[in-house]
Formats: sequence, C-alpha cells, structure tokens
Amino acid sequence: MQQRPERASIASLSLTDFRNFERLELDIPETGFVVVGENGQGKTNLLEAVYYLSLLRSVRGARDVDVLRFGADSFFVRASLCAPEARELSIGFERVGRRKRVRRDGAVVERLSDALGTLPAVMFSPADVDIVAGGAAERRRFLDIVLALSSRGYLHALQQYRGALERRNAALREAARSGTPEHLSAVGVWEGPLAEHGARLVRARRAWVAQVSERYAERCVAIGERGAPTLRYDTAVPANAESVEHAITQVLASRRQSDVRYGLTQFGPHRDDLTMQLDGRELRTFGSAGQQRTAAIALRTLEAETLRDAHGASPVFLLDDPFAELDERRAARVLSLLNEVGVGQTILAVPRDSDIPAQLTALSRRRVVSGRVS
Repeated sequence: MQQRPERASIASLSLTDFRNFERLELDIPETGFVVVGENGQGKTNLLEAVYYLSLLRSVRGARDVDVLRFGADSFFVRASLCAPEARELSIGFERVGRRKRVRRDGAVVERLSDALGTLPAVMFSPADVDIVAGGAAERRRFLDIVLALSSRGYLHALQQYRGALERRNAALREAARSGTPEHLSAVGVWEGPLAEHGARLVRARRAWVAQVSERYAERCVAIGERGAPTLRYDTAVPANAESVEHAITQVLASRRQSDVRYGLTQFGPHRDDLTMQLDGRELRTFGSAGQQRTAAIALRTLEAETLRDAHGASPVFLLDDPFAELDERRAARVLSLLNEVGVGQTILAVPRDSDIPAQLTALSRRRVVSGRVS
C-alpha cells in the first residue's frame, strides 16, 4: 500500500488588525476546522490571512495598506507551522513607509522571496472561475504562482524578467520622447536579460502544461464534464525553435521600432496564455458557468499536486464555500477527487451549517461574527 505524503499544517494563528480582525488567537486542530458565518463577518478574511503566510500578499490582489483594519497603523500575522517541519512565521506591515517585515523562526528574512511558500497552501473559491473566464493575465498569474511556489529557479527567473521588462518599457518611452539613436540603443540593452530569463519561463510553463494536461482532462471528466477537455500553453515563441532564448532575442530586436511607437514590449512570456477548450471550443468564450467552474477546480487540484510534490507534503486546503455553485452530485465528486489528490489540513468557510458537505461534518466548527471567532 502506497504511503500517503506528510501534511502541511498550522498549529496556531494570531492576527492583529488584519482586515476586520482586531485581535485573534486561534488554535487549529491537525485535521482543520469549519468556520461558519454570514457574508461580511470575516470568513474569507480568515482564509486570506492563512494564505498570506504562503504568498506574503493578499490572495485577492489587495494592496497591503488596504488589508489594514480601518484606522490601524499596522497589521501582524503570526503562525506556528508544520510545513512539514516545525516553523514559526510572522509577517508585519506598517502604514508609515509601507514597510513589510517577515520573521522565520525568530530571524528577519532579508529577502521576502526567501520566505515565499514557507506554508504550502492552495485556496478553492467560486472566484476561481475568473482563471477560466477572465483575461489572459489571470491565467498567467495562476501559472506564475504555481511554478514560483514550487521552484526557486522559476521564481528567480520571474523576478529578473519582470525587472528587465520594466526597464525596457521605460527605455521605450524615453526613446519615443527623444527620438535619438542613443535612446533607441538603450532599449536593446534589456533584450538579452529578457530573452535569457523569458526563455526559462517559457520552458517551465510548457513543461508543466505538458505534464498535467492529461490529468486535467481526466479531472474534468471525473467531476462530471461530458465533452473532451484540453489544456494548452499558448506562446508566440515557436514550438520548434532550437533555442528559445535566440527566438525571443530575434523577435524583440525586429519589433523594437514598433515597441517604441506603442511604448511597451509587445512580445514575450508576459503576453502568453493558458487555453482551455471543450470539444474544440474555448471555455473562456463558449463555456457555461458550470463548465468553467469544473475547469477551475481541476486546475486547483493540479496546483495542489504540484505543491505536494515540490514540498514533500500535502498543502493546507482553504475552501471558501467552494460548493456554492455546484449541485450535490458534483460537490461529492469534487470531494472524492480531493481525497484522491491527498487532501491536507482543511479549513472550510461556509455561511450555514447546512452548507457543510457530509464528508466534512467531522471537522470541528468555529463561528465568526464581526471579526470575532468563537
């Protein structure tokens, strides 16, 4: 019998002035718990605080200053983790100076990226449908988070690529203003770094999609999809290019004048997409809400597996009322699928006790009202 992987978990969580939580001290069972509360009371805020320990930023894309409780000058998130080794992690943010500081096991982490993913976690939410139905930026963000949290090399390449892209775009705008050859040549300085690090992003994304595409289709069918699902990474970099780096370099150079006119870099992995189709038709455009939801859940299960394999432990599962838009049969299939993937410690947020699936009723329960958990 195959041994199940270890499970990442949180033993305790402490919040100060995070969202609508003025103070919170919470011991968390090894298996997790259910938090029950009406909308606007703090259920999702609690899950967001837990996920903050992984991403070091809001899962909802909010600025740190907007995560502060109204009127507060700073917030703190602290936790005792087993991820899978024992860890103490704390994150503080101060409004003045917009300073963020992370401590791990009592020591200040000099580079925030070194603490990224200390807690492997994956969050399931009805808002995940935006990954499928939203713009390409949503899908690139999904890819980048999955790969950055599972590969330090990818994270480094992503940081370097974004820095070079920002500088090339600034050089493009300067070249457009001045119109001098000197400023145009300054644009080319950043094309080498863009090609070097962009090639690594393209190769990693291609490899991940190729690795999981068959399982993606199987997951969609297991949840209840009747068509033929496909997952594809779309990039303008030729698939048969002998050198991805050389291909990117050539295109950037050929489009330099055009990029100056537009004031931005129009080619590269920052323009690529993750395409999901059903029977040859794009889910983003033609898929029903249920089909898009199924695809999003399948992607999240693949994210969970990727983190599990990278960290040697099943991630913490944060379920933000994930079955709200699913019928009972599909919800049961999703839970069965999560068990097959290897569900870790689970924190489920629902508005009513009746919304707790039968498979999770054994979890202990907490109630949240106006930022207070009892």
